[in-house]
Amino acid sequence: MTKLKKCACIETLYTELPFYDRFQAARSDGFAAVEFWNWTDKDLARVADAASRAGIAIAGFNGDADFSLVNPAHRESYLAFLRRSIDAARQVGAPSLTIHSNALGAGGVVSDRCDELSDTVKLCAMYDALKDCARLAEANGVRLNLEPLNVTTDHAGNFLKHTRMAVELTRLISSPMLMVLYDAYHMQLNEGALCDNIRAYASQFGHVHVADAPGRHEPGTGEINYRNVFACLEASGYAGLLGFELMPKTTTSEAVRAIMAL
Repeated sequence: MTKLKKCACIETLYTELPFYDRFQAARSDGFAAVEFWNWTDKDLARVADAASRAGIAIAGFNGDADFSLVNPAHRESYLAFLRRSIDAARQVGAPSLTIHSNALGAGGVVSDRCDELSDTVKLCAMYDALKDCARLAEANGVRLNLEPLNVTTDHAGNFLKHTRMAVELTRLISSPMLMVLYDAYHMQLNEGALCDNIRAYASQFGHVHVADAPGRHEPGTGEINYRNVFACLEASGYAGLLGFELMPKTTTSEAVRAIMAL
């Protein structure tokens, strides 16, 4: 059984409950932390209170929304929104934020595909913007986790889609406050070779997301051998959280049962 601590994404788990009741439900089921997607539609005072009452940590949430790292015209707007997100994270005691290459709309649809820009422009714009992002993170003590997304099923048109690119970007910038969010579901769809990539790049992982593929349901419903994946993460020195960002195949209670069985 893995020793890594478990984090529940309460945007996808416990959806049968009112949002602010999900903190206690996750703690009661044995999760060490929770995460969610957006903060602008939440009452941050109630978020902090619900987590405090439940005795559960808030791992983080998305730090970007309507603007893209890969679009040079968005740079100042992106950084302005990130500053607000950092303030929100500090307000609720969250140590990290998740960031992406492209703006994401409802349901995670890529809303700014930047098709008019070359890959060279996108990559250079993202690198330059990430340097500024890292400086903001360092100044405020909130880590940023850069997440590649799958482009086959959920996020067509997203620019950052491979572990290696995310790792190389963050290594070049070389800030302890800029890491990679490794989502095994997304990466199984985009590149496979999960354990090979974990062994090569785990030192740069700030957070890990878990869902089976295909389907994005709980482990055991798809093709990923998560016992091997977790063992590989531990052997590679990863000591962060496992964030279960998945859609229950039937009910939350059944999904949690499968999660805890690991």
